[in-house]
Amino acid sequence: MNKEDICFMSAYEMAETIKRQELTSLEITETIIEKIEKINPIINAYCTTTFDIARENAKKADEAVKKGEKLGLLHGIPTSIKDLENTDGIRTTMGSKIYEHNIPKEDAITVKRIKDAGAIILGKTNTPSLGYKGVTDNLIFGATKNPWNLEKTCGGSSGGAASAVASGLGPLALGSDGGGSIRIPSSFCGVYGLKPNYGRIPHDYMKFMGYLGTLTHKGPIVRYVKDAALMLDAMVGVDIIDRYSLPKPNFSYLEELENEPNNLQISYSLDLGYAKVLDSGVEKVILDAIYKFENLNWSIEESSIKLPSPAMAHWIIWTTGFYYNLKPYIEQWGDKMDPQLVEILKIGSQFTVDNIKWAEIRREMVYEEICRNFKNFDILITPTLACPAFDLDRQYPERIDGKKVDPGAWLPFTVPFNLSGHPAASIPCGWSSNGLPIGMQIVGPRLDELKVLQVSRVFEEISPWQDKRPNFKS
Repeated sequence: MNKEDICFMSAYEMAETIKRQELTSLEITETIIEKIEKINPIINAYCTTTFDIARENAKKADEAVKKGEKLGLLHGIPTSIKDLENTDGIRTTMGSKIYEHNIPKEDAITVKRIKDAGAIILGKTNTPSLGYKGVTDNLIFGATKNPWNLEKTCGGSSGGAASAVASGLGPLALGSDGGGSIRIPSSFCGVYGLKPNYGRIPHDYMKFMGYLGTLTHKGPIVRYVKDAALMLDAMVGVDIIDRYSLPKPNFSYLEELENEPNNLQISYSLDLGYAKVLDSGVEKVILDAIYKFENLNWSIEESSIKLPSPAMAHWIIWTTGFYYNLKPYIEQWGDKMDPQLVEILKIGSQFTVDNIKWAEIRREMVYEEICRNFKNFDILITPTLACPAFDLDRQYPERIDGKKVDPGAWLPFTVPFNLSGHPAASIPCGWSSNGLPIGMQIVGPRLDELKVLQVSRVFEEISPWQDKRPNFKS
């Protein structure tokens, strides 16, 4: 097997290969490190690397195999961590000058579980300051680029994670999602990203990110659906410090993945009842993808779902949360913050108690309407985003399908499911006319990531994408 093929192997295949020692963890890790050293200067996906630690842990992983020790689910597999997640002894900046020299003394729960499962940590991936926006750039490390077109954004806030996975710089990445931050970059970069049901993967970062309340979910970004199930198995389950964390299911996502659901009722919506614009090329690709399910004799029907617009509710919760958390830092750090983040803090400071209460009630209305859809259907499908990736120097597209749009018009499909907490994934389903990936969002009923994964796996089989790889000019 050549080095390029090793870099684009699935994590599941890597794990099996390491167990048999056909390829060692060290060989795989060294091969991916070599590729990171070549490609990362081009795309800027990793902001901090831990290659020496990775090599040492890969050697230990191989020794454990030779000794016949019990192996974890992710044993020996190179993995990246988004720079919002605390890593013991490893710089964690959160993309902010405030934390530029922050060296945590313990791992986040997610990182601990990934390590306990045997993963080899390659480093931290780039994120916008405190993950506040849907593109990836910050004042410490600069912008992360889209591997399919270096003049386009990779999305955010898990942009470094998605760009790395798409480029073969590690098969597994840990991301987080407060308004689409796993699904947005997965769509723009042509990879698979899963936002599990809220609480499925616990968190312990209230001190730093708790101001966003119950919006933010943790989840995997991968190239293969099977790898997402594998990673999910390693991370789910109650942690006593997170009051919202859910019990570990009495099944393995990986083991149940191959059980194809019968007689599914698939619903789809191209606007969720409120989205005002959709790129015509995206619309065609999404509809073509949806009707591929007809080969399975599943029922496909356009949904009548009409959500009350969630945008303002999310905006109020988001901006007031950031303002509350960063208010003590404004005087000292204001001139060292991203100017757009400073503007968000000003906006957040102006909302009233009445505004916040209205946002909470609106959130419940969104949740109820989504749940009504699932009374009649098993799955809801939408575009992940209203357009393909836009220019790297933009925070949002000014026009979609030739129409002038407001700043939030490009992501109407992701935000509702952060408000509601439902599981949702973005899966590659086609390409734009200028060769950029397009993602389809697959949403499941409350607590049912398994159904999302199973439908995703079926789509992956009938419409694979992994044979396509970014072409970096040497």
